[in-house]
Amino acid sequence: MFRPVSFVAALLTIIGLAPATQAKKRIDIAPYLEVDQVFIADLKGGNNDMLTYSSVAAGIDTSIQTHNAEAQVNARYEHHFSWNNDLSDQDVLSGLARARVNVAHEALSIEGGAIATRARTDGPGGANGTLVGDNVSQIYSLYAGPTLATNMGALSVNAAYRLGYTRLDSDSSVTTPAGTQNLGGFDDSVTHSASASVGMQPGELPVGWSVGGGYDREDASQLDQRYEGKHIRADVTVPISGHVAIVGGVGYEYIEVSQRDVLVDGSGNPVIDSNGRYATDKSSPRQLSYNQDGLIWDAGVMWRPSRRTSLEVHVGRRYGSMSYTGVLSYRPSDRTSLQIAVYDGISSFGRQLNDNLANLPTSFTLASNPFSGDFSGCAFGKEKGGVCFNDTLQAISAANFRHRGIAAQLTSSSGRWDYGMALGYSRRKFIAPETGIFAGVNGGTDDNYYANLFAGRRLDDRSGIDANLYTNYFNSSLNDSIDVLNMGAYASYYRNFTNRLRGTATLGIDSIDPDGLDSSISGLAQLGLRYQF
Repeated sequence: MFRPVSFVAALLTIIGLAPATQAKKRIDIAPYLEVDQVFIADLKGGNNDMLTYSSVAAGIDTSIQTHNAEAQVNARYEHHFSWNNDLSDQDVLSGLARARVNVAHEALSIEGGAIATRARTDGPGGANGTLVGDNVSQIYSLYAGPTLATNMGALSVNAAYRLGYTRLDSDSSVTTPAGTQNLGGFDDSVTHSASASVGMQPGELPVGWSVGGGYDREDASQLDQRYEGKHIRADVTVPISGHVAIVGGVGYEYIEVSQRDVLVDGSGNPVIDSNGRYATDKSSPRQLSYNQDGLIWDAGVMWRPSRRTSLEVHVGRRYGSMSYTGVLSYRPSDRTSLQIAVYDGISSFGRQLNDNLANLPTSFTLASNPFSGDFSGCAFGKEKGGVCFNDTLQAISAANFRHRGIAAQLTSSSGRWDYGMALGYSRRKFIAPETGIFAGVNGGTDDNYYANLFAGRRLDDRSGIDANLYTNYFNSSLNDSIDVLNMGAYASYYRNFTNRLRGTATLGIDSIDPDGLDSSISGLAQLGLRYQF
């Protein structure tokens, strides 16, 4: 008998949030110390200098897979010792974590995630291939909360709450090189997200149904910006055959985005702090950036020809216009997984980064930058789809925006080989008050295209090679914004000299081509030695 699931359940399944199947108990905890030597040569542009630095790092890689807990933590702290006057010493904290712990017979679980990484905030959005120098900012984001999924007779009961926090620390101004600050500099934000639903699958009744609602709020420090959204809706599932069902829903939604005015000095000029962010006039009334309420609806088709394939597409009206979403999941084998998602929503940098963490599976392959220790690309799921953070990190701003696009991830392993590929496109249409400092931003758009390819091969029991290729093109309609194409590749060879001592050697190339500015190409090399305790 056809037993369809809702669009949300299908989406959660392919992005790694569905209840895990019982797995063999496995706990791996591997702390390590590492020393590296990095060389960066200007092949085009720049001063044709050779930049060199040494780094000492301490980190830990942890993987836990038991009946009641699933988690992976990759955390690393390193200090860069520069050999050049043009490059200052730096401290780099990077890592990615995702965990789920069952606390009540798998019905109730506590979930959480965190990321620490860096990204450019000096104007050339999209140029995050090689993060060396003083034009980068440290980013932190984390979330945690309970999730309930249980049955009461024939009823399915679901509820979840998530508390999130995102912060950007910058040692330099976050304005663009031209001195403009169209979107404001993101500082930090606190997010709350709660949802609940009750429903029934087809069987007891000819159709399936569910009734639910949700509440989301974000408070951002830049200009005291606030996002608040709430909705209620009812959904039905009508089986047509053993593999096809018609799905649809109707409800009510209210979304409001507001902020305060910028503080001005005696001459009427905006007051900007030492990090280039606008100071907030706390006494000013709130200005509405976005206010949308009313009926929302959607209808679609769900197709599940087998347990390895599912497709669901929806068309409807939301956010004051037509909206199109869809999810495709295909797993031809236990070692290969393909996911494609078309999305549409109102988002911000803080909420989008928190959503990335929530979508991350609890077991993943992490490809960090071997030359700077940062992570700004994709984490490929070992059994399920991964998540790409590069779209979120390409253009950081304090503004809210309508976010639409498509993302696809393919992961596979065969014998000694492991593969991962990600492609995506997104468009952000910015939301701001019609008057005030951000008036010129309202309605502006930017487009981001990205592609990432990862491949690894184990040569023997002690050695292997890894390779990464990446490209990103960022294009903006906002005045004084910089369009940029960033491309690069690197390949690493590793060898285990003993069970605890590993050596690595990496060669890479990175290019940055900003529109209207000189392009640059850098050659990179790294030699490293790691001791695992």
